[in-house]
Amino acid sequence: MATESVTLRPVGHVVGGRREMYEDNWRDVRAVIQLDGESFTASAVLGLEHFSHLEVVFLFDRIDPAKVNSRPRPPRGNPSAAPVGVFAHRGPYRPNRLGISRCRLLTVDGLTLHVADLDALSGSPVLDVKPYLAEFAPRQPVVQPPWATELMSHYY
Repeated sequence: MATESVTLRPVGHVVGGRREMYEDNWRDVRAVIQLDGESFTASAVLGLEHFSHLEVVFLFDRIDPAKVNSRPRPPRGNPSAAPVGVFAHRGPYRPNRLGISRCRLLTVDGLTLHVADLDALSGSPVLDVKPYLAEFAPRQPVVQPPWATELMSHYY
């Protein structure tokens, strides 16, 4: 399998919300996704106001790429938890440092998207924004290990 390089350009940035990373209590944290006015006009978000939620792809830009590794580790560094692989958790120390967040869309004001529950830090580059559609939700019951439920109990 050939490895090829991919270059992405942010479509915008997160403004406001949290400035420092800590894992829990993201419920009702408000922020703005400011889309790039040099690349887009308001027509890029035409109709977006009719959706209640967004899926946002962003870059964990404050994670030093040198600290990323794919070896198994305990989730959130909890020494009592069993190690899991990089693709078995959602932490920021990922091979491409990509984050995906589902958040509430509060209002659309031109290229300014007012959101809540977005777990990205102020200044984070936003790589894509998509409306969340109910049809993309899992059709079968979601199954996860007990450690994941415990870990997420105070996240939102």
